[in-house]
Amino acid sequence: MSTPSSTRIASALPAEYRTRLLDVAREVNFPAGARLFNEGVHADRFWIVRSGTVTLDVHVPGRQAAVIEHLGQGELVGWSWMFAPHTWHFGAEAMTPVRTHEFDAATVRTMMDTDPAFGSAMGHWIGQVLAHRLVSARVRLLDLYAPYGSGGSL
Repeated sequence: MSTPSSTRIASALPAEYRTRLLDVAREVNFPAGARLFNEGVHADRFWIVRSGTVTLDVHVPGRQAAVIEHLGQGELVGWSWMFAPHTWHFGAEAMTPVRTHEFDAATVRTMMDTDPAFGSAMGHWIGQVLAHRLVSARVRLLDLYAPYGSGGSL
């Protein structure tokens, strides 16, 4: 399932909000194979990929984790930081060397609370990402484990 452009930061947020967000970012790099986070762990940050590929995966009891999606340049890694109890719902791993912008979740949530227009734009973007990721997870898990796969009609 391809990622819609509306979930990439360049298409999802107006320039002024991208600038405000990137003003609080710090550059963080991950080597290939590094885990960014695991399911069930406290979500206190998130990333936007600058270069490289990150995979999202979901724990499947008794089996190897199932890869849900591959994320690349301009894509958001992590949405669980926005919703209490702020616990990761998926896991993430660097498939290649990855360069990112990293954000402190509490800082961004405060920015969203103090500027309702910024908060609305961020919430809309993260909602689009969340909806896309849930559909991707459903399709991928059906492809892997359902008797007839996803049927390709999603």
